[in-house]
Amino acid sequence: MHSQRDIVLIPIPYTDLSSHKKRPVVIVSSNQYNSMFEDVIVVAITSNLEQVKFSIPIDNGSLEEGSLKVASLIRPDKIYTLNKSIIIKKFGKVSNKVFGQIKESIGMIID
Repeated sequence: MHSQRDIVLIPIPYTDLSSHKKRPVVIVSSNQYNSMFEDVIVVAITSNLEQVKFSIPIDNGSLEEGSLKVASLIRPDKIYTLNKSIIIKKFGKVSNKVFGQIKESIGMIID
């Protein structure tokens, strides 16, 4: 099962749909939601370190499990609903502290 706080790899199609690139995301939907539906709700992770309002810097010290190849930013302003079937693999899990920052940022965005 895919769980809240998991970092997973998903395919993102190029705009011309000729191919795709693999990108990491953090699952933010609750475990109850994830068990009831075929979808998960995620926020984007980017290796572009240009600080954007609401973004959260992460590195390997921010993870409870796994590792990142490079320091990155979580982008809580980039929210997607995805079918679980497109998830390529899990490779990490953000800490409770980082997940609290994600929820706080989403709250500021929608408040």
